[in-house]
Amino acid sequence: MISLSNLKPAKGAVRNRKRVGRGPGSGNGVTAGRGSNGQKSRSGYSHSRGFEGGQMPLVRRLPKRGFTNIFKKEFNIINLGDLEKCKLAEFKIQDYFDQNLARKRGAAIKVLGDGKLTRKMKIQAHQFSQAALDKIKKAGGQAVVYQGEEN
Repeated sequence: MISLSNLKPAKGAVRNRKRVGRGPGSGNGVTAGRGSNGQKSRSGYSHSRGFEGGQMPLVRRLPKRGFTNIFKKEFNIINLGDLEKCKLAEFKIQDYFDQNLARKRGAAIKVLGDGKLTRKMKIQAHQFSQAALDKIKKAGGQAVVYQGEEN
């Protein structure tokens, strides 16, 4: 019977480590398996990420392209259909995270008009699409634009 007291690894899974630099009889003496000369034979050798042996690295061969807007605003996108599934009558900013509808904490919340809204709701968010505003109003609900700090 197998128990914790008699467990052992599979046959051939455990090997002795290679003891290098222990004399010529071992087969790995003198240069310790590193070869005679060259950068890799020296102590302290480490190449930088993307190093290609002196050849111009791929990252530097490719042209720079595009633009990254450092002022870009990030949004958690939430559809009205997702709000309909939740049983809350009023949605505050924290409720989106509690219900796992929003994940990015630093991003604002934008409600889009995808899906049906059949009941009256008071919904608080940083932004609303025009379609979402129309559907909320049609259902008799209220859309509140949140002006405070973003989570």
